[in-house]
Amino acid sequence: MEAGATVRAYVVQPLCAGAEQQLQGAGERAGDVRVEAVCLPSAESNGQLKLARAGANARRATEDSTAVAFFEAPGRGNEFAEPILESAEIPSIRSSSGTRAMAQLLRAIDNASSSGSLRASVSEELNES
Repeated sequence: MEAGATVRAYVVQPLCAGAEQQLQGAGERAGDVRVEAVCLPSAESNGQLKLARAGANARRATEDSTAVAFFEAPGRGNEFAEPILESAEIPSIRSSSGTRAMAQLLRAIDNASSSGSLRASVSEELNES
């Protein structure tokens, strides 16, 4: 990945505020890579799971070649998003804290191999942690 490149993490509510706060605290960077958070609406509303929303959120991430991670809170929608994300080899981070999820991603980007696909290297780093 080129120095100065930009990557994105797709973040499902309610994790966005914490993820953005952590990202801002890191200067919106991990090493030479600029990191952006893209906030997505929750797939749950009034206790009801919206399968179409869970799928749409995951597909939005897969359509972005700069996507390196997908954050979502543990819940019933995870099983519907996971196969979509796996098809594009986008790692998902399940956490009840957007702050912790973003910190984990920033460490993975910092530790990722500089050769080959950053998405694949980040996925490998996340699997090892």
